[in-house]
Amino acid sequence: MLVVFVGCGIFLFLIGQIQEIITMLERIAVNANVNLMYVETILKIIGIAYIAEFGAQITRDAGQGAIASKIELGGKILIMAMAIPILTVIIETIIGLLPS
Repeated sequence: MLVVFVGCGIFLFLIGQIQEIITMLERIAVNANVNLMYVETILKIIGIAYIAEFGAQITRDAGQGAIASKIELGGKILIMAMAIPILTVIIETIIGLLPS
């Protein structure tokens, strides 16, 4: 329980800095005329990666290595599912650049 409490405390302490980073990335995306949907998706993917890693580390600390592996697998699958729209756009862009 102590590990969970300390981890959550550190996360709450860093929320201000995380918000500043997100705001800065959104501003850069607007200035570069990038669709905000892609930026939001990438930020969600990063969030899933951090949460999955945090959950896996907590369960690993509790001696549940098998559950930690399943949490990591679930996070990877969620990331892959969320990345499909971005991968689709990248592939369409590459195909559009190739000569016919």
